Amino acid sequence: MTETSLENTQGKQPRPSSTHLVLIPSYNPGAKVYDTVRAARAHWAPVWVIVDGSTDGTAEGLQTLAAGDPQLRVMVLPKNRGKGAAVLHGLDAAAAAGYTHALTMDCDGQHPAARIVSFMAASQEHPNAMVLGLPVFDSSAPKLRVQGRKVSNAWANLETLWAGIGDSLYGFRVYPVQPLRRIMHRQSWMRRFDFDPEAVVRLSWRGVQALNLPAPVRYLLPEEGGVSHFQYLRDNALLTWMHTRLLMGFVLRLPLLLWRRLIMR
Repeated sequence: MTETSLENTQGKQPRPSSTHLVLIPSYNPGAKVYDTVRAARAHWAPVWVIVDGSTDGTAEGLQTLAAGDPQLRVMVLPKNRGKGAAVLHGLDAAAAAGYTHALTMDCDGQHPAARIVSFMAASQEHPNAMVLGLPVFDSSAPKLRVQGRKVSNAWANLETLWAGIGDSLYGFRVYPVQPLRRIMHRQSWMRRFDFDPEAVVRLSWRGVQALNLPAPVRYLLPEEGGVSHFQYLRDNALLTWMHTRLLMGFVLRLPLLLWRRLIMR
């Protein structure tokens, strides 16, 4: 266990990391974002929030929080460009500041801030890997979405020849910054809801191994402050197009993937 994680388990403020940071993309999340950011800061430093063109007043509220916390940074994008674009903005800033790894988590309270320390410790122990959250659902999870993600996971496993991706959609994960930046800057995809699954497939193609850790996920009701921007038809159409182009890329890379599987046996 790292020095940072030891301090955290003793209930003290975490010592700032010089290599690993938390990135939280945020778009019109409502007041729940403040709880999310405070919870993340209670477990890690630094935490950066990328406000993706929000119009609900949370950008100003987050900037007020950051004014009193030197380990909280808020970057505000002038218009909504999508989750992937917001994460890429954060990754570029992280690389410029010398950070090597970023843990991404949603702003809506679905992801478990208490698991940040264990995910970061796993990443520090395996710096060449991507540490992926394996969702543990409770009764709040919509059955349609739980079943639907199985389809995306099946495609992701096929596209990587079952390289070990436990869940392609769960956005609570630690990425190595430079490999992901290189992938994203070479093409214009992965800028919206397609970011999470395409990121893990393309990183797997580059030989970045997946380390899967279980993490609970909670779907909040509107009366609990839950806000969802998921649109079933639009976002599933986006995922269908994403897997179509990934399947074409898989066919082109099949000899390399087969060779890699053979030498890893």
